[in-house]
Amino acid sequence: MPHSLIVHQHLYQPPREDPWLEVVPIEPSAVPDHDWNARINRECYARLGHAEWHRRDPRASARDSDARAGLARIVNLYAWCSFDAGATLCEWLDREAPDTMQAMVEGDAASVRRWGHGNAIAAPYHHVILPLASPRERRTEIRWGLRDFRRRFGRDAEGLWLPECAADEDTLDAVAAEGVRFTILAPYQVHGHDGSGMPVLWRGASGRTLTIVPYDGSLAGDVAFGGLLGNPGALAHRFTPFRDQALTSPRCTTLATDGETFGHHHKNGDAALLEALSLVSRHTSTQLTNAAALVARHATTQEVRLVSPSAWSCAHGVERWRGNCGCRLDGHKPPMQQWRGPLRGALEQLASRMHDVYEREGASLFNRDPWNVRDAYGDVVGQDGEALEQFARSVVREGAGDDEVQRTRALLELQRATLRLSTSCAWFFDEVDRIEVRQVLRYAARALELSGMATQLTPEFVQWLTAATNGHPGAPSAADVFVREAQPHRDPALCVAAGAMALAPRLGGAADTVRRIATYDVAIGHRGDQWVVQTTHRRSGATATFTGVVDGEGPSLVIHIAPENGETEDVRPHEFPEAVARELLKTCANEDVALLGDI
Repeated sequence: MPHSLIVHQHLYQPPREDPWLEVVPIEPSAVPDHDWNARINRECYARLGHAEWHRRDPRASARDSDARAGLARIVNLYAWCSFDAGATLCEWLDREAPDTMQAMVEGDAASVRRWGHGNAIAAPYHHVILPLASPRERRTEIRWGLRDFRRRFGRDAEGLWLPECAADEDTLDAVAAEGVRFTILAPYQVHGHDGSGMPVLWRGASGRTLTIVPYDGSLAGDVAFGGLLGNPGALAHRFTPFRDQALTSPRCTTLATDGETFGHHHKNGDAALLEALSLVSRHTSTQLTNAAALVARHATTQEVRLVSPSAWSCAHGVERWRGNCGCRLDGHKPPMQQWRGPLRGALEQLASRMHDVYEREGASLFNRDPWNVRDAYGDVVGQDGEALEQFARSVVREGAGDDEVQRTRALLELQRATLRLSTSCAWFFDEVDRIEVRQVLRYAARALELSGMATQLTPEFVQWLTAATNGHPGAPSAADVFVREAQPHRDPALCVAAGAMALAPRLGGAADTVRRIATYDVAIGHRGDQWVVQTTHRRSGATATFTGVVDGEGPSLVIHIAPENGETEDVRPHEFPEAVARELLKTCANEDVALLGDI
């Protein structure tokens, strides 16, 4: 009886994009790349879709240490390994690394042809700890993830990855209620399995069932932290534990770990994995497969109990994401994460206020229940522009005007920003003034703006955040981070318009044209001796008109700009969107620049 092998890669990056411009700003720590998404894509995600292994030619001299003397083999590992890719990461890949996204789609399709079931499994749309989400938020996150998966991969997902493998009874019941067949969990998250690694069955109080594929915890630890990727032969040996045995019952070894392990955390980890899998293929006693195919082939009746709540990265249930449980990265420092609870409390209070705005306005604007509209938004949430406009027109009440359609789009974006408040990365690390906390606080600022209640609610929100501190005298609080680093100090649309005006004189007189700057469509025209710029946000649909003049050039460049019926402000190049500033710098260096395209 054959032994099955599954390699699952969880692909995800903490969100880094500007919530207004929807682009990732430059991150100097990621050099030589623009940002950490780009660097990790180069080191890992792209390589997994184009993994290269140089097998030594046996005729080569024993002294020849050049691997290139061997026979090169290039493989799309997404066609051979189970994987999930966070939807917010996929949004970035769509824009910045479409070849990588295409490799994932093609790899999944190849696995369907080979095994009858795909390697890709879905995940909640945002990386949230589902046991800490409300039932309504949990349902939307799962539904958005499943709908986005269907749009990307052209099929329904059979499995769903749980962020941080965080699970409780209600979470598994919500997953099962959406028709998902299985999830993957750590072995210590279930009681009652026989250690064979084969699928087991969870049954909830509602009577719903969900299959669980337990991964090999020891193997995962040795691959991620124990240096096992440094020895492909040893890894292949661990992949084939029953190679010299005649099995009388089915067995499975599942490796589940962060996909970034293969190339980013461990250089050339993709090549090591490919070599190990190649060595495994010589053993007929072990068959490589994916979780969906295994579950379909081996219907399980062995029932288990869930350790509820539990997660793969917290020894205290899910306390890491709401309390000072002691889980942290720097084990040499005393646990000082008292800020986690107050931060979650403040964001949950804000979310409640945002939901009130959405429900109140949506009840009068939409042609159906606002919460059903939010769930359906998952069909298009990963897109922008015309797709969002068409969706808004399909859900707004009959006879609604353009202003009401635009408000519908803004309300749906309000919900997107609000759901992002619970992104788990904000609580994972040790300090409250890290980039991950700043990011969710920027989502909070964006949500406040979209709600139309920023003036009324911001002071109260800042007050809620003051308790989120580590307790050290003089240590920053989340309120300090929000005021100093999360709130925009200029209207982003105004800065986009100013950047467009700075570029306009260099367009060779091409006025009355529309181009894209970040997530804004920008129309540029003249009115007398002034430039007129209209900006349209491709997600919220918000439009604004600005007039201004360009004064000076190079380092002394200033844009005197005013919103319609507003006061004139001076905007300088360091406040332009990064792409505009970069084009201007090239111009100053007398380089040829293509200014007529989108930037």
